[in-house]
Amino acid sequence: MPTRFPLALRLLHWAMAALVLAMLLIGVGMVSTAGPAYKTLLALHRPIGLALLVLVLLRLGLRLATHGPELPADLPAAVKFVAKASHWLLYAAMIAMPLIGWSMLSAGGYPVQIAPGVTLPAILPQNLGLFGLLRTAHTLIAFAFFALILGHLTAALVHGFVRRDGVLSAIGFAPRGR
Repeated sequence: MPTRFPLALRLLHWAMAALVLAMLLIGVGMVSTAGPAYKTLLALHRPIGLALLVLVLLRLGLRLATHGPELPADLPAAVKFVAKASHWLLYAAMIAMPLIGWSMLSAGGYPVQIAPGVTLPAILPQNLGLFGLLRTAHTLIAFAFFALILGHLTAALVHGFVRRDGVLSAIGFAPRGR
């Protein structure tokens, strides 16, 4: 059994972590301003969201095709269950957020421009009631996603600095034994 995740998964993990952090900050900035920064933030939010959707689908495919390290044997079964369930919930949120955002904009009749001259097709018909529902869903899932990220980060830090059991280093790049 490997002691680390494959390099491709580790690279995707950290690249996506940076993009997700950027998206959370951009999203907070978008909902807290109506000024000139809004258009700039929105112009960043849409293509990064689409990039994250593509990356998470690639990452999920790689994760299902490869084997990562096992969790430490001394972890209680309930903790292992929560760890695995939270990972699947993170994947679900990373897939749902951009799809709901795209659906929301489609239902609102807003074009999803991801680059100059590149607009995605609408994936839902225009429907303002559905737009409102999807906007609420996008916001609620963003809060749940943020909570999942905080839990994930907390668990990683506990494994890395309290338990020192190799779980954190399995996703890192430092030479083994450090």
